[in-house]
Amino acid sequence: MRISHIELANWKNFKKVNVDLSDRVFLVGPNATGKSNLLDALRFLRDLAMPGGGLQRACAERGGISKIRCLAARAHPEIAIAVELTDKVHWRYEIAFTQDNNRNPHLKREIVVKDGAEIMRRPNEEDEHDPLRLSQTALEQITANQLFRDVAHFFESIAYLHLVPQIIRNAGGLAENGGALDAYGKHFLERVAKTTEKTRNARLRKIRNALVIAVPQLKELRLEPDLRGTPHLIGVYKHWRSRGSKQNEEQFSDGTLRLLGLLWALQEGEGPLLLEEP
Repeated sequence: MRISHIELANWKNFKKVNVDLSDRVFLVGPNATGKSNLLDALRFLRDLAMPGGGLQRACAERGGISKIRCLAARAHPEIAIAVELTDKVHWRYEIAFTQDNNRNPHLKREIVVKDGAEIMRRPNEEDEHDPLRLSQTALEQITANQLFRDVAHFFESIAYLHLVPQIIRNAGGLAENGGALDAYGKHFLERVAKTTEKTRNARLRKIRNALVIAVPQLKELRLEPDLRGTPHLIGVYKHWRSRGSKQNEEQFSDGTLRLLGLLWALQEGEGPLLLEEP
């Protein structure tokens, strides 16, 4: 399954977006033109579907509706996201929301279409009897998304990566921030370490084979714990000495760490991968 089309209305700096997407998409442009904001629309769908996520949390983590809504939104203040998913089955998922009188996110519209047939539309009769239901999407509820759970699982599989080498090198010195630092590399080495040894070694061999093209003299790449059990990536380089020389992630260049993280991420999941400044 892949995202073949996206539509946005009043999403951050975009008043309106309507564009087809191919298997691989590159966003290139000056700073502050909305590249990250477009990616964040897809991250928002992931946050809706994630366990422990949902509409309220996804909006709160972005500063609330006032921070999400486009400043140009006046006559039509609803924020809307719609995506089309292509596979053996063609899906369309659409959500529109605003805020209630207490500034809490409030669902205005949620539609699911499967192969051209509408299988769910909200608000529905149950929502009219219990308006509090509109504080949640059907997507985030396993009791409500049964007919389109494949869509929920697909959104949940979306991965976002913006590795910051300084965070990888100093992961232990950074406080948690609601999981936000994970995309920047705080738990990257832990994820590598938690992978089964056979899978981890196979992935690292593939990464080494690619890195040797860009990193001169790299002979071996492996994961080793230090005396405290903290995992470190170890690169062994050809050297005039018979055993060569070693470096860990603290000595790797920024470019090497970014490339290594990208190559690992490409092997780690099966869903869409969102990358910033790869």
